[in-house]
Amino acid sequence: MVMTNNTAVVETAAPAVQTPRLNFAKVAPKVFKAVIGLDAAARDGLDPALVELIQIRASHLNGCAYCLHMHTNDARKAGESEDRLHMVAVWREARNFFTAKEQAALALTDAVTRLADAGVPDAVYAEAAAHFDESELAQVLSLIFAINTWNRIALSTGKVAGTDERQG
Repeated sequence: MVMTNNTAVVETAAPAVQTPRLNFAKVAPKVFKAVIGLDAAARDGLDPALVELIQIRASHLNGCAYCLHMHTNDARKAGESEDRLHMVAVWREARNFFTAKEQAALALTDAVTRLADAGVPDAVYAEAAAHFDESELAQVLSLIFAINTWNRIALSTGKVAGTDERQG
């Protein structure tokens, strides 16, 4: 810390270039393939736009730049609007951008992703259950579980935002 005109200024070092720590797919291929299987099974039957919104929201909450970059790009390729993509982070203040069903899924994503904060409140679960039948609700929950797992893999192993191992 440096004092300038009686004002404390915190000096920060230039951010280090992020380098991958571990190629998880290579060193734990069975686990990696199992997570791919969970992800694929979770998506089955869900609206692709909803899938991307859930993945983007969980990635925001978890601070996973790698997954956020990947899923915003996937959403754009699927035709998602820039307006909606920008509003996912503040969806509660921008409800007019999302359907009631999407809002219920985003609220559930928030609760499950931040499970340690307050669990999944009954009201959040009930709202989701009002918009999804039991089978769909299980799929949505599974997708939230999957993206949270991917976020933790990416963050723990040092995945670099802007790279996408699916492309090679």
